[in-house]
Amino acid sequence: MNNPANRNKFRKLFIPALKLAAILCIVTFANAQEVLFRQVADPKTDTHVEVTALFSDPSLGGFQPIRVYISNRQLVRHNIYLNFQSSTDYQASLSTSSDFSFSVEPGKSATYDILVPLAAQNGYSSYEQFKASLSGTMGNTSFSDNSSFSFNQPIVLLSDTLHAPNASALDSELASRGSSSGYSGASGQFSSRFSPSQLPDDWRAYSGFDSIIMTDNDWADVPPGPRNAITAWLRLGGRLIIYSENSQNPTALGLPSDSSFGSYEIKSIKGDRLDPKPTVDLVIRRTIKTRIDAVTKDFNTTWPLQNELHDKDFNSVIFILILIAFGIIVGPVNLFYFAKSGRRHRLFITTPIISITTSLILIVLIIFQDGFGGEGRRLVLMEVRPDENQNAAFIHQEQFSRTGVMTSPSFSIDASALFVPVPIKPNRWSRFTNSTASKGNYDIQPTGGKLYASGSWFQSRSEQGQLISAVVPTRGRIELSKEAGSIVSNFDFPIKTLLYRDDDGNWHRVDNLTKGKSVKLTSINPTMVQPIVNDMSLKFTGRNQSFYKKVQDRKGHYIAITSDAPAIETHPSIDWQTTTVITGPIIR
Repeated sequence: MNNPANRNKFRKLFIPALKLAAILCIVTFANAQEVLFRQVADPKTDTHVEVTALFSDPSLGGFQPIRVYISNRQLVRHNIYLNFQSSTDYQASLSTSSDFSFSVEPGKSATYDILVPLAAQNGYSSYEQFKASLSGTMGNTSFSDNSSFSFNQPIVLLSDTLHAPNASALDSELASRGSSSGYSGASGQFSSRFSPSQLPDDWRAYSGFDSIIMTDNDWADVPPGPRNAITAWLRLGGRLIIYSENSQNPTALGLPSDSSFGSYEIKSIKGDRLDPKPTVDLVIRRTIKTRIDAVTKDFNTTWPLQNELHDKDFNSVIFILILIAFGIIVGPVNLFYFAKSGRRHRLFITTPIISITTSLILIVLIIFQDGFGGEGRRLVLMEVRPDENQNAAFIHQEQFSRTGVMTSPSFSIDASALFVPVPIKPNRWSRFTNSTASKGNYDIQPTGGKLYASGSWFQSRSEQGQLISAVVPTRGRIELSKEAGSIVSNFDFPIKTLLYRDDDGNWHRVDNLTKGKSVKLTSINPTMVQPIVNDMSLKFTGRNQSFYKKVQDRKGHYIAITSDAPAIETHPSIDWQTTTVITGPIIR
């Protein structure tokens, strides 16, 4: 190495290799987070805005978490506007749009995390388009991406630690499955990718995914905010898979002892290599249906909530008679009586009057027959967790409604929620079904932990169904009373029936439980429990029914049924009837 010729030779070989390694490191990191665009307003001061997707690929439905970094090193204030469009096909038959704006003062920089809603899915199109555009004082630019997918493919998030060495083998294994096995890996991609230290801290960012896979070291790198968000997603039905070389137990990893509607597994691994076949099997062979499969298939045939409202008849006879009368009056009567020979100029007056009068009569009849607003049915499955200082309710809500005349399409949801339309059984009133005829703009604007909706959610004279998942804070709980063998509720609503399974596996029942009143538990035979439990189970659709069955037999927990609990409110013009099933631990 002391020879100058050798040193020059070393530099020629080592320095390019070092540069290549640095580039590969940068590319590896960039794959986990995709920079949609970087718009430079002033190269001299490096005043710019950078918009980055925190997951390498969006989920199927749900939200795409986006990080916006703005550096303003100029002496003027900058205003930034972002618009996002997500649609299910080239014609954008089903679409969702959202808008965000930011301001940065001179000499300042700021980072914002936003949630971009993704298009509603009806199970027909296997194509998704995502567009982003930027405007404002830093200039204009745009981004567009297309992707295809399979509806029966679980949507997976895989940490970059495991993705880099395993992605190719997992994709190949997925593609090899084929439709003959009852599974189609049409997307050709096993997972989306993320960096543990850069995860979002809102559970809704993960709501479109079925499984999250990482190592125990990755889990340790997840900051507290995102870790709480993943735990909330887990309790709502997510599946967390952690690979560990140390065979750590759940308590050591900080995982909850009871995962509510979800589940987690700790699998053994050596190094960072996954065996493709069992890994794909682990994701595919689920006891609970995938989220998107449930959304597109659980509601389009026999849905108990839809059956509760019965089919609506359309009284066409009276409208036909009015149209026949209109034809007679606007034709021969108008021509030979109102504007007879010598007075034909009156046609310019009588014809519009007859047409307007007929239209007003039809409008009045429609309002009289259908009314304003509408009626609906809601079924809520709620897990209340006052333990471990959570004080939160994890909610799955099914709802079906039939509308008359709707005066406003816009409304808000004052909760941290995922809100999606579901394709229902086709009839003359349904607008969102499993067909190419389904079209609409299901716009969602997330702001401050709430949702503002507009567009095609509740159209006039239509039937529609929606599915809501939400996490809301609550101080509600059921406690063991100081009086032996008694319980007390601090829920603000009465509970019609409560079933409690104690630590020994014995069942107890309480009826008409009200706030603050200690009520004695009555022991009952398990055979008396099953008819009540099974009757409620049959009211839910497939995925929610699986959640309910998963939690119904836990020791130390209760099942409460009520029609007075508040639900997640959507359009205020709908008159809802609600049934709520509440589960959770009895607090000692």
